[in-house]
Amino acid sequence: GTRGPLPVLVTPLTADLQAMVLISKKEKRQILEHLFQEGVICVKKDARACRHNEQQLEAIPNLHVMMVLRSLCSKAFVTETFNWQWYYYYLTNEGIDYLRGVLNLPPQVMPSTLTKQRPTRPALAGADQGASGEGKGWGKGKGKGYGKED
Repeated sequence: GTRGPLPVLVTPLTADLQAMVLISKKEKRQILEHLFQEGVICVKKDARACRHNEQQLEAIPNLHVMMVLRSLCSKAFVTETFNWQWYYYYLTNEGIDYLRGVLNLPPQVMPSTLTKQRPTRPALAGADQGASGEGKGWGKGKGKGYGKED
């Protein structure tokens, strides 16, 4: 007998996007550079969005960013967390090494998530206030001399 067409495996993301996505080397490099610089990237689950949500990548369609990061996730170069229609991708140590090789970066260059931030003010600023023993709160005691026998 005659059978109908073979079923096509369709993932939820690409349910209405049957065409292959071609990403230029320039766009892929921009995405990878941004990922290495930040160490993390957030992508809205919206394949139809004409541009990505982050300012540095807003010239790139969101679908392209999704596909590049999905590819990196399948190779275990990033870990993926999905929450409230957003994908959060975190660079792994293997991913850092991979991107260093692809982007020709020296070993001392690290993503901003792994570099220590210098505090803009001293760590214990304000700790010397209130050291006179007279607090401003409603703590224990009823004021000066309360409970003392004269």
